[in-house]
Amino acid sequence: MDITLLLKSFAGLVFVLAVLIYFLFHNPKVKEEKKKLEKAKKEEGREKTSLPHLLGIIKNKKSTKEELKSALDLIIQNHGTIHPKLGLRPHPDFDVYGEILLRICRHPNTNKNLILDFDRALEKKNEEYKKDINDFLSKGLNSRGM
Repeated sequence: MDITLLLKSFAGLVFVLAVLIYFLFHNPKVKEEKKKLEKAKKEEGREKTSLPHLLGIIKNKKSTKEELKSALDLIIQNHGTIHPKLGLRPHPDFDVYGEILLRICRHPNTNKNLILDFDRALEKKNEEYKKDINDFLSKGLNSRGM
């Protein structure tokens, strides 16, 4: 009976030691901090691909050709599909894309390849807006100072 009591006591002490070691290495604050950091990184990534941020790059007259190309590629990749038309009228969100076309045409660091690539990609993703896209493109090209 003394040996069984000794073994039970030893098993109980091992169990208590295991629980204490678990609490030593398991810190819930660390997990919360990791989750917050991951969430912040995701939001930062979303912010860099948000439409207002990309439009800001396009509006900046000091943006280089490479910055413009990457911004336009991200717009097509993440925001390229426009909402369907409301009858004969374009969706109100289409005005942003029209502004992008006008800004790209007027930008001092743009070239024909940037304009044409963006125009073709936007038309490819939005077949029903072809006429409206061409109208904004014509307005933008006509507004360029020659």
